[in-house]
Amino acid sequence: MQIAVERAIEIMWDRYNEPLSLSDMADAAILSRFHFSRVFRSLTGTSPCRFLAAVRLAKAKDILLQSSMNVTDIAYEVGYNSLGTFTSRFTRSVGVSPGRYRQLSATGMPAPLPIVVPGARGVVRGLVALPDTDVPLRVYIGAFDSPIAQGMPVACDVLDSPGPFRLDGVPDGHWYVRAAAVPMRDVDPRPWARKPLFVGAIEPVVGRRGVVDADVELHPVGPLDLPVLVALPELDGSALPVATGEQDDLDREAAGLVPLRRFA
Repeated sequence: MQIAVERAIEIMWDRYNEPLSLSDMADAAILSRFHFSRVFRSLTGTSPCRFLAAVRLAKAKDILLQSSMNVTDIAYEVGYNSLGTFTSRFTRSVGVSPGRYRQLSATGMPAPLPIVVPGARGVVRGLVALPDTDVPLRVYIGAFDSPIAQGMPVACDVLDSPGPFRLDGVPDGHWYVRAAAVPMRDVDPRPWARKPLFVGAIEPVVGRRGVVDADVELHPVGPLDLPVLVALPELDGSALPVATGEQDDLDREAAGLVPLRRFA
């Protein structure tokens, strides 16, 4: 069944700008609509239509950063028929408007401020585990109200190495903890190229007054993983490493990369 679902997800990435229906996606998986929806949710944590919506917004983020297309054209390019609908969904999912997202690509984005949700608050804490790698990583962890890492988290943490994390002020309720790790060696100066190497999830965590212990194990990004829609990590402007020394300069020139800037 996983191969069938992966086949449908490949169709989403290839034909994101088309009006794909549930029937189209189920046909790609060679399953009935009911069976496809049930299997898809069990493997990805969300519905096919929500996964497709996340793919379209992820594509919009890339186009905003890689082209000079105006926002209206981008909205239609990724399958929306209304600029207003596209703008509101992008802003709600990414955390900033399309125009602001493009603007921040030149300056970097500060860490998000968690949204304030009324009610009792507790702490979710645990350990981040990563596959063996010699690549230095930055890990972003947040608690969200849906399986998709979108919008502003209710609590977040950023680690520069695997180990303990702590999410303070998590309100009562069910929250989805999502984590993404991006490389911090030879950081590509192009924001759209700063993609996670590893992702992980805890679902769901029941927030309550006091402390909830929950570990998160990251794995290499695969086709079943939902796109990360929040503006971080690709717009993270905090303390990005700068190549220094003659050999670093030569290496970067040989690779055709411009020198990295340290964002304020």
